[in-house]
Amino acid sequence: MPAEPSPVLSFPHDAVAQITLRNPPVNALTRPATRRLRGMLEELAENTAVRAVVLTGERAFSAGSDISEMPGMQHDGDVLASKSNLENATLELLADLPLATVAAINGFALGGGLELALCCDFVVADAGARLGLPEIDLGLIPSSGGSMRALRRVGQARAAELVLLGEPISAETALEWGLINRVAPRGASLSVALDLARVLAGKSRSAVHANKLALALTFGESTHEPARRALPVFEDAFGSPDGREGVRAFLAKESPRFR
Repeated sequence: MPAEPSPVLSFPHDAVAQITLRNPPVNALTRPATRRLRGMLEELAENTAVRAVVLTGERAFSAGSDISEMPGMQHDGDVLASKSNLENATLELLADLPLATVAAINGFALGGGLELALCCDFVVADAGARLGLPEIDLGLIPSSGGSMRALRRVGQARAAELVLLGEPISAETALEWGLINRVAPRGASLSVALDLARVLAGKSRSAVHANKLALALTFGESTHEPARRALPVFEDAFGSPDGREGVRAFLAKESPRFR
């Protein structure tokens, strides 16, 4: 029997839903997986029996976008229509869910994987997990609001380290910076996240939603609008010679030769 397509929706506890990314070996976020995730989030937003959602990955969280999809988009020049608009709409749905959300990071969360995790209200990571926004090494920028969400969590100086250096940081450093909420013992992030989700599920769903709105209003503007305004910047980088070279080199397992 073929495996269920990624991601997979389950209900491990009363009022708690779990979404598991399952696309070996690195849980790359393909376009079909992103469309499936969007459908799940729409379903959960309307399911009043659910009060908390845990987002995790099988064996690891996610290495982000499926790079193998990119050369065709660079050739066709349709990255916004075929990829970025879908991704941004999906991440906005996750960020705006009227219920509590917890990301459980095991192994690594890189690029679009970290962007996805940062849409959650709480982020729990295994000790030893690695988190980063390495798009600069592809000649690109984070395309789904990762720069803005990281900036809100850690401030300008540390956000610059994430997006300009592109080097992954440890879960322990991420906690010190304020990028994540908790570090769990190695291999225990899902268990800790589910325990936290059960506590959150005991809260008033309407009050959780109201408090999420209040927290967002504190900044005067959601991250959605800045992320949307950055899409043309991503499009320019994606179609640039360096963007093409970065993707080519990654797929060829070579060091890029940027101009």
